[in-house]
Amino acid sequence: MQLEAGVRYFDLRIARKHNDHHPTRLYFYHGLYTSTDVETVLGEIHAWTVAHPKEVIILAFSNFNGFEKNIKDKLHNHLIGFIKTMFGSTLVPPGIPTLQNCWDQGKNVIVSYDYPANYHPEMWKKITYYYANSMDRAQVKSKISEALGKEKTSNYFFVCGLNMTLPADHRILIYILRLCDSFPNVIRRGLPKLLKWLKQQSGVNIVASDLATRKDFVSTVVELNSALMKP
Repeated sequence: MQLEAGVRYFDLRIARKHNDHHPTRLYFYHGLYTSTDVETVLGEIHAWTVAHPKEVIILAFSNFNGFEKNIKDKLHNHLIGFIKTMFGSTLVPPGIPTLQNCWDQGKNVIVSYDYPANYHPEMWKKITYYYANSMDRAQVKSKISEALGKEKTSNYFFVCGLNMTLPADHRILIYILRLCDSFPNVIRRGLPKLLKWLKQQSGVNIVASDLATRKDFVSTVVELNSALMKP
């Protein structure tokens, strides 16, 4: 489980399956639909946060694929209502909280919700996510460098995505992937080099990756954040 591996930020892209007979059942969608629905996964996350009250997590809800105009308000209201009911008093309100504040108040769940029309005081605004939308490591580095320069005076969360993503035209892969290679293998080979480069950067906040459970990923991000707290 990613939580046990040390992951504390979750990029949750929500979707409704077009032909689902259940009117409000939702799934996660990262290129493919998950087989497990959103409410089941949130229940598992909630159980973990109850068992680990001093661990603060961030749940970033976005995309909302399949939220068609005639039903989107109903779906948003249902999802927000479920989140508020599930996590209740453990939701950290927007602001500049400290860990001590969170512990004293018994709060350990930050929810970022990317749909401003449904504003709720418990929800944080969208967390900007910087990524290169490319399989080229140089472009990934360039995008993150740009983000670090732009956000260096920011008092809000931001995400640097160490994600190598498929091109819009998948036929381009014939020029990228070696014979008998695969997209996951390309990502696995690229991450160590990206992590080595990332260790040399400063001002890093949240870092996301498709391989966040890799043993040296979490420790690298923790070290970078610890460096921010040094005088």
